[in-house]
Amino acid sequence: MGQMWTAYVTNPDTAPDLNNLPTFDPEYGFPDGRPEREMVASQEEMNMARVPMDKRDFCAHFYIAFLKCRRDNFPNLLNCRHAKHEYDHCEYEDFVIRMKEYERERRLLERGKRKRLVAEREALED
Repeated sequence: MGQMWTAYVTNPDTAPDLNNLPTFDPEYGFPDGRPEREMVASQEEMNMARVPMDKRDFCAHFYIAFLKCRRDNFPNLLNCRHAKHEYDHCEYEDFVIRMKEYERERRLLERGKRKRLVAEREALED
């Protein structure tokens, strides 16, 4: 509720658009650059493992390992709790990265707004 209130009521001009790509350069503020995230599982591997479309993200290789473990250890699925934990941890880390990207975009938008307001104030004073 708080994020929606901020995005639509109090600060709609500095709320990042979730449906579009980030507006700022991903390398901005990183002098040595950032490591590129790459998919470990290929499209063919995901097709062969019948991975659902909503699970085809950067953690798909952990999901494939979890599915293989479930298939190999059925009916004793408790043996696969380590594979499930690895998949859940990867999903959590992916969420944290996306949250940090959202916050970075929001802070850069707010910074641009502050700079614009200062420039407008200085132009009015002159």
